[in-house]
Amino acid sequence: MKAIRHILFASVVSATLALASTAEAQCEVCTLVVGAGVGLSRWLGIDDTISGLWIGGLTVSLVYLGLGWMERHGARFRGDVLLVAAVLYLWLLLPLYLFRILGQCANKLWGIDKLLIGIAAGSVLFYLGAGCYRRIKMRRGHAHFPFEKVVMPIAPLIVASAIFYFLVRWS
Repeated sequence: MKAIRHILFASVVSATLALASTAEAQCEVCTLVVGAGVGLSRWLGIDDTISGLWIGGLTVSLVYLGLGWMERHGARFRGDVLLVAAVLYLWLLLPLYLFRILGQCANKLWGIDKLLIGIAAGSVLFYLGAGCYRRIKMRRGHAHFPFEKVVMPIAPLIVASAIFYFLVRWS
């Protein structure tokens, strides 16, 4: 049964990516889709800490996209990083809280909501991975291998997913 769920999940993700069109990085629909994705991952049996890791990484990526868009349009200002991050996290967390996905008593690890732990950890890990890539590229002038810009921020999320999988399984 789990294999069928994983195949179904992979099919839905593949179809979504194949049919996706251009979207704005900071839209309410994105937040609702993330909420639906969390619901789907719950149905598939994926723990909220692992889902949260990827949601946190996606949110940091959207912050970078938003800041890049602002820079291209000459709209950067003092405090813009904080403002963009606050708006995106609010758009993410508020619907999850209102739809009662966040804050369930039975969904805690170490006394904190599993999804919130995952989002925080995923955000930090993605940010550190992206920063590591920027530092390496500044020193060397170019990437070590193709798609290093993608691999560096995502690799910590993959490792953390495995760690959380075993932590949650054993707790």
